[in-house]
Amino acid sequence: MTVHWTWARFDDLGVHALHDALALRCRVFILEQGPYQDPDDADRHAWHLLGRAEAGGPLLATLRVVDPGVKYTEPSIGRVVCAPEARGTGLGRALVAEGLARCRAAWPGRAVRISAQAHLQRFYGSLGFAPVSPEYLEDGIPHVEMLCSGAYR
Repeated sequence: MTVHWTWARFDDLGVHALHDALALRCRVFILEQGPYQDPDDADRHAWHLLGRAEAGGPLLATLRVVDPGVKYTEPSIGRVVCAPEARGTGLGRALVAEGLARCRAAWPGRAVRISAQAHLQRFYGSLGFAPVSPEYLEDGIPHVEMLCSGAYR
């Protein structure tokens, strides 16, 4: 699948792209996983990566990269989501790999931290992340902090 990526700061997303990103995040994080406050102040201090199969087509994947010093000392990838209809296609792996590539360009040599759902440790591990915390509950779901060294895969 060819993916058309958009990489923009919050203020540069435009209302339509922002709507698409928040709608997809709501569809998965709130409707599938249970209620919690998804949009937060970190959105304003982040790069947002959006993936569509064709320019102007429906949004299939998105993540955000929060600036160093906002949530963690390192830049952090979060709100990683693929549309249900795009799961199992490799798009999630492509999304995180693209996010790491953007981190490498923005912050060369810096490690990247994530707060990963615990059941996704193997997935993130295959992309170079290693667990650095015990499991904890975040919004009622087991999570673990993971770190990817500056030598991204």
